[in-house]
Amino acid sequence: MGKTKMLLLGVLFAASGAVVAAPQTPAVTGTQSYEIKDFVADFTKFNIGDTVPEMYRSEEYNIKQWQSRNLPAPEPDSHWTYMGGNYVLITNSDGKILKAYNGDIFYHR
Repeated sequence: MGKTKMLLLGVLFAASGAVVAAPQTPAVTGTQSYEIKDFVADFTKFNIGDTVPEMYRSEEYNIKQWQSRNLPAPEPDSHWTYMGGNYVLITNSDGKILKAYNGDIFYHR
């Protein structure tokens, strides 16, 4: 075999070995693929467990039609709000972030 063929064969084996060695992660499908762990709103980074500003706890930001936005039902003592282009599930009592979804979930079909 020529050097070129040997080189190509070596690259092929190296690439196939890398594919086999890649960690297997379960595919996230449906609305779960829109779930996010952090996001930015009002120039502030928020994470699950953070408390949202008072403004987002107001009735004006309370999302009552969560079904039409493809969001899951809110957990007891919580409601959906909208922050920085994302849907955020917060507790009614203290505004703690329980879950967040990318705003593109609205278009999920």
